[in-house]
Amino acid sequence: MGAGCSVLGGSDDGSIHRWTKDGKVIGQPWLTDGGGVMSMALSPDGTMVVIGSVDGRMRLWNIKEGILVGDPWEGHDDTVRCIDWHPNAQEVASGSQDSTIRRWNPNTGRQIARAIEAGQGWLYSVKYSPQGDKFASSASDGMIRVWSKGGELLVEIKANDGLPWVESLCWNKDGSSIFSGSGDRTTRNWRSIDGEELFVLRGHTDTVKSLCLSLDGCHLISASEDCSIRIWDLKTNKPVGEPLLHDDDLFALSMSPDGQYIASGGIDNKIYLWNLESAIKQRDSQVCLHVYLTFVIPSNISFRVYMMAMQHHLMRS
Repeated sequence: MGAGCSVLGGSDDGSIHRWTKDGKVIGQPWLTDGGGVMSMALSPDGTMVVIGSVDGRMRLWNIKEGILVGDPWEGHDDTVRCIDWHPNAQEVASGSQDSTIRRWNPNTGRQIARAIEAGQGWLYSVKYSPQGDKFASSASDGMIRVWSKGGELLVEIKANDGLPWVESLCWNKDGSSIFSGSGDRTTRNWRSIDGEELFVLRGHTDTVKSLCLSLDGCHLISASEDCSIRIWDLKTNKPVGEPLLHDDDLFALSMSPDGQYIASGGIDNKIYLWNLESAIKQRDSQVCLHVYLTFVIPSNISFRVYMMAMQHHLMRS
């Protein structure tokens, strides 16, 4: 490849590791003093990554240099469970177990607006719309909330009548609807303007932990604690191909910027890299590219991959 691709993984031992697409380790792990890494978000240009930690603080890293930029961002009173960059890269949103959403200037690490009280319980997901004119959040109270860019509550959606928590959110390509994955084992699609439920995707047998959209907007990818990834055709609302399997619970998905690959990670201490086109077309020998991204962690350290980021521009083959 002319332009390279690398994979970042963060764990609850407080370390961040980096590999090439072929599974080769890049440099030494980055170490934080904030406890376990609970969330990660890559900047739109792929040069920076923000991590959220158990200590309630956030830290900005320069990926190419592998160095911490500035001081930790302080404001949350509890674990930072979710982070997202605004599409224009001039704003970052974070959600915490302290039930607040906070927005930050990534150039200064300072908050740019008052904290938003975003319901009862933990914040599991916060996502800007593709157009950047609003953002959505989900929480352990079973609610999805849509906010204006200025922080005004626009819509509240009661996501389901069963198990309450909503673990993951993903906007469709034009921002007209929001996908949610939750503890009731479903993925649902909601109209963002008024919260009307449009359809339900069923197939997972445990909590849907993470969602991402294909680059063309035609497929939704979901990861579950049932140890599987499923790919959904959004024209038919049916799964395509066979489930992609891990050896244990899954926590996170990420799509490569070119739309070719899915990275997935979970409790089995591995990051898998999948070829999306092969998974859709059932070319079995080409679906799983690598399971080489395995962490070698001392047995006394609890380890999970919580989030991945994939980025281009920084490596050359």
